[in-house]
Order: sequence, then structure tokens, then C-alpha cells
Amino acid sequence: MKKLAILIYIIVYVAVNAQDSTFIGSEGNFAFKYQLHNTNYVSSRLQEIPDLSATDNISRIDPVQSEINYNALYWVSGITAVSLTGIHIYQANAWWSDQDSRFRVVQDWEYALYVDKIGHFFGTNIMAHGFSMGLEAANFPTDQTYLYGGIMAFLFELYIEVEDGFGLNWGFSPGDATADFLGASYFISQYYFPYLKNFQPRFSYYPSEEMLNGTHKGGHISDDYEGQKFWLSMRMKEILPNKLSKYWPEFLMLSVGMGVKDLDGSGGGTREIYIGLDFDAETIPLHGPFWQSVKNTLNYVHFPLPAIRISPDAAFVVFGY
Repeated sequence: MKKLAILIYIIVYVAVNAQDSTFIGSEGNFAFKYQLHNTNYVSSRLQEIPDLSATDNISRIDPVQSEINYNALYWVSGITAVSLTGIHIYQANAWWSDQDSRFRVVQDWEYALYVDKIGHFFGTNIMAHGFSMGLEAANFPTDQTYLYGGIMAFLFELYIEVEDGFGLNWGFSPGDATADFLGASYFISQYYFPYLKNFQPRFSYYPSEEMLNGTHKGGHISDDYEGQKFWLSMRMKEILPNKLSKYWPEFLMLSVGMGVKDLDGSGGGTREIYIGLDFDAETIPLHGPFWQSVKNTLNYVHFPLPAIRISPDAAFVVFGY
């Protein structure tokens, strides 16, 4: 699921930037500035944002502009439809080749020590961001890009879960569907509660030993749970009290991460908890539609920076990835 979400994001990103070079991503500095100003929440990073109102193309990226750019909408819709169809065909061949007429429900809340559920949360969240970016390229109002992006991402993930329900070796997972819903809801909530933008879901991956030596049963990154880590990165500059915030570097974030090791297929294994440093790509002094989209994308990835493993045993990790 996570790989599919990232694939959709990349496809929509390419389509958007090919269609309209003036587009700024739905979590770009301009949209962020607009949201913060309209909620009486002020970010210290606003001082570094260039005055976009002086540009000739400001009306094309104005989040309060109501005129829909149908050319961009047709491009994004068409490419997204083709992409989703291709993904469906891939899923059908990889996972649903042995379908049954009976619909199954499986309870797998603790599967892979909850890493699978966190992955569904992250996957739906980044997919919502991709859909939202496409809608914003078509000049939808900002609130609608968040709302519709989240709904579209959840519905697509729900469709996949229903298909799983008819698989001989699978089943509809209420846990997966709940995590998908929460991932989409969190994305939408970041518009209505901008303070939540200080808490960024992130992902890192390094192949497990089984993947490297070719013995992994599934052979897919999405199922290589021992190689995955999920993080929640916090903008401490915005969270700390003013007396402490002034000493905290603006580019530096603090992350809490979780991974698993030694999964045995029956619910056993070891859960690992990390606290580490992270980098806020939004502080990179590069502006414009292309670079803003790059920075938005990078903020979904955890950077390999020093970390401390606090469970199951304490250890310092030079590159917490």
C-alpha cells in the first residue's frame, strides 16, 4: 500500500509540474502562509518567504481564487485515472489472482507489531497530499483541496481493502481501513488546525537482511516490515516556549520513530523505539514551484541523522535510518 501511495504521488507531481509551472504544492510556503495568517497562528519561518504578490502569475496560485483551471483538471484527472487503472492491474496480478466469491473479514490489529497499520496511516496521508496537489493545480480553493484530497485517498485505499476481502489468502481488515481513515483525516485536519503541521509523518527504509539475500517471502518493499521505520517529526522551533525556542535551530527537527525486528509470522518479534534528529526541508532557501514541490516531498522522508534507540535496549545510532 505504501509503495502504491508513493507511486500515485510521483505521477500526480509529474503531471502537475508539466501542465502548470506556476503551481506551488498544497503544503507549500504560500499556502502555509495563507493558512497561518487566517488562523492567527504565526510561524517564524514566514519572515523568509518571498513576497509572491508581486509576481504576474499570482492569481493562478491564489488559494482563494475560485475560477477552476479545467485544462489542469483534465490533465490531472486523466493521468490519475490511467495510473489507478495500472495500479489495479498490478494488484490484481500480484495479490488478487486467486479471488473467491466469499467476502472475508480478518482481525489483524497487531499484525507486524502495528507497523503495518502505521504504514497504512502514512500511505493514505501521502496519497492525500498527492491528490490535493493535483486539485490545487486546477485552482480549487485550498479547503477543498484538503477535503477532497483526503476523501479520494481514503476511498481508493478502501477499494483496495474490499478487493482484499475477496482474496483467498487475504481478507478485509478493519484495522487497515481504520488506519487509512485516520491518515486521511489527519491530512484534512492539518488545514483546519494548522498547528498540526508541526507534526510531520515520515518514512525511512533500508532493506532487511532477508530482502538483501533474496529470502524474503513476499519480495515486496511494502511487506518488508523489518526494513521500514515510521517517524513523527516535530518542529521544535514552533513547539517550544519562546524562551527556549530562540535557541533551537530552525532547520532542526526532533523525531520519534518505530521499527520492528525478528518477526516470526505468528505475532512475535521485537519493537524498536528511536528518538533522533531530523531536517526540515522547508527551511532550504530555494523558492519557486519546482523547488517547493521538492521540499514538500522531502519532508515525507526521514533524513539519516543521529538517533538514540531507547527500546528494547539503549544504543546510539550514527545514522538513524
